[in-house]
Amino acid sequence: MKKVFALVDCNNFYASCERLFRPDLNGKPVIVLSNNDGCVVARSNEAKALGIPMGEPLFKVKGLVAKHKVHVFSSNYALYGDLSHRVMDVLRQMEPDVEVYSIDEAFISLPVTKEWNRVKYAAELRERIRKQVGIPVSIGIATTKTLAKIANRVAKKEAQFNGIFDLASNSQIDQVLGKIEVNDVWGIGRRSTEKLNNRAIYTVLDLKRADETWVRKHLTVVGARTVMELNGISCISLENAPSCPKSIITSRSFGHPVTDIDNLREAVISYVSIAGEKLRKQGVEADTLSIFITTGPFDEQASYSNNQTITLHQPTSSTTELITAALQSLKSLYRPGYRYRKAGVMLTGITSHGYRQRDVFSFLQPTVKEDKLLMTALDRINSKWGRNTIQYGMTTAEDKPWSMQQRRKSPAYTTNWQELPVATAAG
Repeated sequence: MKKVFALVDCNNFYASCERLFRPDLNGKPVIVLSNNDGCVVARSNEAKALGIPMGEPLFKVKGLVAKHKVHVFSSNYALYGDLSHRVMDVLRQMEPDVEVYSIDEAFISLPVTKEWNRVKYAAELRERIRKQVGIPVSIGIATTKTLAKIANRVAKKEAQFNGIFDLASNSQIDQVLGKIEVNDVWGIGRRSTEKLNNRAIYTVLDLKRADETWVRKHLTVVGARTVMELNGISCISLENAPSCPKSIITSRSFGHPVTDIDNLREAVISYVSIAGEKLRKQGVEADTLSIFITTGPFDEQASYSNNQTITLHQPTSSTTELITAALQSLKSLYRPGYRYRKAGVMLTGITSHGYRQRDVFSFLQPTVKEDKLLMTALDRINSKWGRNTIQYGMTTAEDKPWSMQQRRKSPAYTTNWQELPVATAAG
C-alpha cells in the first residue's frame, strides 16, 4: 500500500521544555544557551520577535535580555532527553513506523485511504502529545520526506493551519513551493544555494523544475534525489531501525582553565563514562578510542594540543575498559605548565554487539563476565536515580574547574528524585 510521510517536530523544543514546569513563562521571551552558557541555541517565539539571533553569543544580546526581561536558561540535557523520549513513546503508541530523526523530530509513515482524514488524525496525535507530555508540536504531511519537511515549515510559520499542514493532496503545491526559498530545502546547504542562485534557481519550485542533468552534475546524486522528492517521487525511505553510528564523541570546553593532570583525569573519566553509556544504550561496541587535550586558541600563554588513538584488544562497551585505555593515553599526552581549556574522547570502529569475531575464550574470563554484570547494574541504577548517581573514581563534577558553566540551569524535574517539582493544592 502506498504511504505518505508525516514529520512531527517539537516547537522551540528546549524553550518549550523549560516552560513545561514554569507555566509562569508562557507568553514571555525565553532563550536557552549552549555549553558553558556561550551562545543562544533555542528561542521562544517571543524571543525571536525581539530579534535575538540563533547562535548569537550571550554577551552580544545582554542589552536586549535586560531591556525586555528575557528569561535565560543553561542547557539542561537530562530534561530535554527525557522529554524527547516521552514524545517518541507517544508516537510509537499510535504508529508502528517511527524514525527518530533528532532529539525533537521524528518521521512517521501513514497509510493512504480515501476514507481517512489525515489532518484530523494529525490533530489527535498533536493533542495526545500535548496532554501526555506537554510539548507543542507541528506536523507536516506529504508524499516524500523532503516535502514533509517543507510542509512542517509551513505548519510552523502559518498560524491559520493550527500546527498541521497536509501537502500530500494539496492541489496548490506549486503555489506553496514558489513562496519558499531554495535554501530552506532539506539537504541544500550554502554552497549548493550559491550554485542554484547563479543559475537563477531561487525558490523550491524553481528547483523542482530544474534540469535533471545539470542538477546531477553540479549537486551530485544527492541533489538529483532531492529534485525527485520535490516531484513527489519517494527516494528516502523510513529508517525505523537505527543504524550503527560511525562514531561517538564526548567533548567539552572547560568552565575554567585546568593545569594539573588530576583534574584532567577526572574530566576524561567523566567523558568516557558518557560515551560508554551511549554505546550500551545503542547495543553497540567500539574497538578504537581517541583522546585529545588542548589549550585555548586565544590563550595569550603558550599553546599545546595533542591527541592519541588506541586500538583496543577487542570491541567493547565496558566503561571500565575504556577508562583504562583513556587514562593510559592521557598520561602520555599530558605536559605540565599549560592551561588546558578542552578535552574530548571519540569512539570509532563501532559495530553491533557480538557482530565481530572475538577471542573464543574471552567470555569465560571471570573479569569479563563480572564487568558485564557491573555495567548492567550501573546503567540500571543511574537510569532510575539519575546520571552520575554512581560514578567512576571521582567526586561530583559540580564546582570542578573542568565542569561546564551552567549558572542558569533549571532542575532535572523528571530524572532526579531530589529535584522533582512539588505540587500543592490551592485552598
